[in-house]
Amino acid sequence: MKIVFLDVSTIGEVPNMDEIKCLGEYAGYSFTANEQRIERLAGADVAITNKVVIDRETMTACPCLQLICVAATGMNNIDLTCAAEKGITVRNVAGYSTNSVAQITFAMILELLVRTGGYNTYIQSGAYSASPIFTHFGRPFWELAGKRFGIIGLGTIGKRVAAIAEAFGAEVCYYSTSGKNLNNPYKHLDINELLRTSDIVSIHAPLNDRTHNLIGASQLRMMKPSALLINVGRGGIVDETALAGAIDANLIAGAGLDVFTQEPLPSGHILLTVRNKDKLLLLPHIAWASIEARTVLISRIAENIKNFQKNKQNQRSFVKGNS
Repeated sequence: MKIVFLDVSTIGEVPNMDEIKCLGEYAGYSFTANEQRIERLAGADVAITNKVVIDRETMTACPCLQLICVAATGMNNIDLTCAAEKGITVRNVAGYSTNSVAQITFAMILELLVRTGGYNTYIQSGAYSASPIFTHFGRPFWELAGKRFGIIGLGTIGKRVAAIAEAFGAEVCYYSTSGKNLNNPYKHLDINELLRTSDIVSIHAPLNDRTHNLIGASQLRMMKPSALLINVGRGGIVDETALAGAIDANLIAGAGLDVFTQEPLPSGHILLTVRNKDKLLLLPHIAWASIEARTVLISRIAENIKNFQKNKQNQRSFVKGNS
């Protein structure tokens, strides 16, 4: 079985890649451009992709292809209709990054609330040594305890974030973007009330027709001037131009983004030109990518391939036994 990983660099260095390599004839490519897909998948039984698009043209030109493994949860880069028509199995990996995303969510919240780096700079500069008192009040910070913590999208990750927020003593509420996930122990609010009353708004939703530009200029104006906005869901849920304007107009206290409409951010993007840079924390889409999460991801891709191989073997045995 020939296995081709089209964009290995999007996974980074992981300690267990051999779990995949040992399952067949393996070829891994750092990146694959659109014009290279068909050539690299020639004769491949299994394609592994994180971001490389596998469309109808690619599948049609690669008749040996039997399994597409997506090294992520979202499968919007695969033509699922074509795969079904051609009998190509598509498998993703869900739930591998829950703890990683939740951890980065609170890393951003706490950095925006407390600014520990600024305190360290204060000491390293020698200002603390020259101070007449034992502490420093130049950078006030706030507690999460007693604050309303609004979650947009209470799926697996959203629930993990909710549990941590409760451990900090926050009051958790949420908005279901589908309108169906209502059987939860937390207060469900409509989006406007959540935005108006929450001290923290944390987004953990997928990007779809219901969530595209869910947070725009009018929604940002609803938020408290003291509120923080966090997006570790998907780029495109927050209108980035509107957010830049809200930050510079001091409509909210700050925002932390790990996802963007275009990744990487293009040079000169409006988020890179805000004046109130201390109110904006930008991370390069790394919330999913702890060492532990990426290790689990590789193991589950390997498991998907092994299960596919096992099913194929069972089918052959069944056909042989009935021939």
